Amino acid sequence: MVWGRAGLQVNKKIIEELKEKLEAQKASLEKELESFAKKDDVPKGDWETKFPNRENGNMEEEADEVQEYDNMLSVEHNMELRLKDINSALKKIEGDEYGKCESCGKEIEEERLRAVPEAKLCIKCNK
Repeated sequence: MVWGRAGLQVNKKIIEELKEKLEAQKASLEKELESFAKKDDVPKGDWETKFPNRENGNMEEEADEVQEYDNMLSVEHNMELRLKDINSALKKIEGDEYGKCESCGKEIEEERLRAVPEAKLCIKCNK
């Protein structure tokens, strides 16, 4: 269950809005990842940046593409982590466990969830 300011339970309408926001963010991240990576199911939810397949190109072009590949590895990693957090939040919504701080166990503030719906920590623990 999710609790808002002064311990008032956040209604199902708000949870549904946050769920829709999470699903939209998930779709957007997956679409962006697909533009430069391929899905790898081992481990589950992993993505692999596509290595440039340059044949008969000049060395300068190949070096640029390898540099771009190297840069995309860190972007891919950050996007994978965010996608993992979004998927975790969606599972918590389905299991009626959404909105609880993973550090202190207290409820995450409604304002924080609206700003960062995949938040794992309340504002106090996030500092």
